[in-house]
Amino acid sequence: MTNTLVSGPGQDIVHALEKLDTQLRWLSSWTVHNANHVREKRDGMKVGGHQASCASMTTIMAALYFHALRPQDKVAVKPHAGPVLHAIHYMLGNQSLDQLQRFRGLGGMQSYPSRTKDQIPVDFSTGSVGLGVAITAFASLVQDYLIAHGQLEEASAGRMIALMGDAELDEGNIYECLIEGYKHDIRNCWWIVDYNRQSLDHTTADRMFRRFDDIFETCGWRVLTLKYGKLQRAAFKRPGGKSLEEWIDNCPNVDFAALTYQGGAAWRKRLMADIGDKPHAAKLLDSFDDDALAALMTNLGGHCVETLTQAFDSASGDDVPTMFIAYTIKGYGLPLAGHKDNHSGMMNPPQIAQLRDSLGIAQGDEWNPYAGLGDNVAAELDAFIRQSAFAATPSERPGEAIAIPSRLPVPDGAEQSTQSAFGRILMDLAQPGNPIGDRIVTTAPDVTQTTNLGGFVNRRGLFRRQELADIFHAAKIPSAQKWAGHAAGQHIELGIAENNFFLMLAALGLAAAQFGTRLLPVGTVYDPFIARGLDALNYGCYQDARFLLVGTPSGLTLGPEGGAHQSINTPLIGMGQPNLTYFEPAFADEVALTMAYAFDHMQKPDGSSVYLRLSTRTIAQVERANGDWEEDALKGGYWLRKPDAKAEIAIVFTGAIAPEAMAAWEQLAEDMPGLGLLNVTSPDLLHRGWSAQRSARWTGGDYAPCHAQALLSQLAPGAALVTVIDGSPGALSWLGGVKGMRVSPLGIDRFGQTGDLPDLYRTYRLDADAIVEAAAELFVGN
Repeated sequence: MTNTLVSGPGQDIVHALEKLDTQLRWLSSWTVHNANHVREKRDGMKVGGHQASCASMTTIMAALYFHALRPQDKVAVKPHAGPVLHAIHYMLGNQSLDQLQRFRGLGGMQSYPSRTKDQIPVDFSTGSVGLGVAITAFASLVQDYLIAHGQLEEASAGRMIALMGDAELDEGNIYECLIEGYKHDIRNCWWIVDYNRQSLDHTTADRMFRRFDDIFETCGWRVLTLKYGKLQRAAFKRPGGKSLEEWIDNCPNVDFAALTYQGGAAWRKRLMADIGDKPHAAKLLDSFDDDALAALMTNLGGHCVETLTQAFDSASGDDVPTMFIAYTIKGYGLPLAGHKDNHSGMMNPPQIAQLRDSLGIAQGDEWNPYAGLGDNVAAELDAFIRQSAFAATPSERPGEAIAIPSRLPVPDGAEQSTQSAFGRILMDLAQPGNPIGDRIVTTAPDVTQTTNLGGFVNRRGLFRRQELADIFHAAKIPSAQKWAGHAAGQHIELGIAENNFFLMLAALGLAAAQFGTRLLPVGTVYDPFIARGLDALNYGCYQDARFLLVGTPSGLTLGPEGGAHQSINTPLIGMGQPNLTYFEPAFADEVALTMAYAFDHMQKPDGSSVYLRLSTRTIAQVERANGDWEEDALKGGYWLRKPDAKAEIAIVFTGAIAPEAMAAWEQLAEDMPGLGLLNVTSPDLLHRGWSAQRSARWTGGDYAPCHAQALLSQLAPGAALVTVIDGSPGALSWLGGVKGMRVSPLGIDRFGQTGDLPDLYRTYRLDADAIVEAAAELFVGN
């Protein structure tokens, strides 16, 4: 659909938005210029920035923010248009001059919009291409979830809006998200494409011109294509205008870009050569001088305030997801316009001076948000933006905290796996009336049954805005799953697309900040497939979304499934990922303890998301004399068998490998009295504490011994360690550096294969014999 519009706003609003467009283009350009050409460069490096990418968005953002946006709407801004967003808040008084002047400098405004690092309000962090777009679809689903559960008024529903570059449409996660959104019938979602047809390296493919309409309309979206501006539409109605319109429609992207850069004379030469012999075309072209002809040919829909506002108004009357394809010029209004190298290019000092002079901005007045307008116009424009609905957007408010007990009930059973314990604890929380269970929302990428979420779903149901009957249950066909879908359901089932899974968790984990209602999101995924969605996991953590991630099954313990399903490096991911705390419990009571910790930690101002690496391996549970171990377990580790003060060696293990570590301890304890057995529940917390302690002398932090030091100090000086984990040995081998101990690290450093556990543990040296041999080797070496 192209330019099918309702009548737009009055001319006074149009003129105000056009002035805003100009000011935003200038401020964003000057911010980048200042960082690269004015501010002192101590390292001589290019600071960077994207003047051309900002210029293609300023009209769109002026019309959106100061005409279409309501206080409840939320926007993910195209990463390279970050300076435009900051310019908007600068004009509103929400951003400081100091921040603009320190663009891409320490403590200044960030390169790309950031919820956690920018001082202005940012609804969604962006930067990793495509993810900032896709999360808006999942945010709309979260909004529907809260409305259905009575935690948000329908009248308060906002639109989840993404401003995206057309090159982001190359990202696969866009289409994974599109399919999932169709399954869940998302609404109140707008995606606005800055269709400038230039990416980092080249112009975009002409073949895609008419495909996006088909793709999005097939998935239930309304598509509004804004190709022509007001000037072009008027010209098309004149004699010869049809020939001009057809020429524009058929012009290759690369030709259009090159002619834009060359200017009016080049436009005239090309058009006369191609359509000059068409009826009335020459006369039409002759009615414009070169500057006017260039203005006409670049008067695309994405640079026409009236076209944009009419399009936004036409889609505002319902909740149908809508894609706006706004044709633009990359670098519009700048001397860089259309040049194929303009993505990373920027204006030089003479060019920025020429632009400044053309806008009537006096030298030295560059940072004045209303420079070049005159006092009366500046006052009118200031009043206009402060009366906008967007200016009344309230500050985010954290949701009310959910009380969590210090420990959760431990499932009964002499032998259990950590995965089954997790499922049973969650099912217990799903009992009717449990206030914790009422706030839990679970999700999984089509692995709900095989990750032990089934019990929770049986009790709480699938979330669907429209009723979805369980046909098997209605037909009395026996099944362990009773999964009716309804508005009160608390499980959001996803397809096999881990990017969607992590974006769903991120959207749920932002509910407290964005919608004022705190949820406790729990997501399960096969542990090796965390890597499939790692970019989206990092994206969720970067904007400090809070959720509980459960990776299960993990490691070689998933023996018969083979190497493709046996995770190796996920402990290192857990240790290396900021804003994610990783635990790997070995026993059911540790699962209960860490789950209680997770639900509480997720809500703390200085908290984070939590990752539990679990296993399907059933092992014998240990008997506890008391709860003395719990405090240390939540710090990262505790002595399952305390060492003697003269112990010269200790076995250190993590997770499901506990039986082998305990068996090796039994074999060695007779010959090595006082041998210690250290259960590391969180390599992440131990390493983080050690790193913080090491850097404290430089950062002014607490220089007290870290937990790893406190634990290992119970061994004799010069003692050695055998470390063992069903994962990368690097997750534990670093412990030798804490007190200068020799280490024999056991773990997985190559792809696994099919087999049962005895064969696999023997082959990959994870069995008790391997641990005993490693200990003996350390003694021989001593």
